[in-house]
Amino acid sequence: MEGGCGEAPVPAPAPAQRRRKAAKKRKEAAAAIPRGRPKSGRVWKDPGKKRFSHMIQDKALRTSWARKMKERQEKKLVQDLARQLQERKQKEREEKKRRREENLKRRLENERKAEIVQVIRNPLKLKRAKKKQLRRVEKRDTLALLQKTPVQRKAATD
Repeated sequence: MEGGCGEAPVPAPAPAQRRRKAAKKRKEAAAAIPRGRPKSGRVWKDPGKKRFSHMIQDKALRTSWARKMKERQEKKLVQDLARQLQERKQKEREEKKRRREENLKRRLENERKAEIVQVIRNPLKLKRAKKKQLRRVEKRDTLALLQKTPVQRKAATD
């Protein structure tokens, strides 16, 4: 039965199969060579791995000029919008801060206007005052107050 009189001839392997077989043979040959101990002592490292920087990067598909310009314009619009939003927020913050300062200033002025002021001309009164009373005493510049309402004295000629 050997001799092949009645058998059909075996077709030659396809080119893809040939390549696979050649690659497999190379792997077997590489595996047959014993690996020595690496100089670094890191036996667990795989020598076949390449660094990321050595990997070949594919070139990006080129975009058309019109599309590139359109994307650039969209990006610019987005940046302008973001800048406007930031400016508006900043403006609102500044306005709020200014209003707060004005309110505090107005409140302080109103408190000063509503105060009942009693000018103490005799410092001995402060010495006689109790501690609790001294806590409530505040020093103020009374020069303006004295100039507004000068002390009225009756004339002796009456």
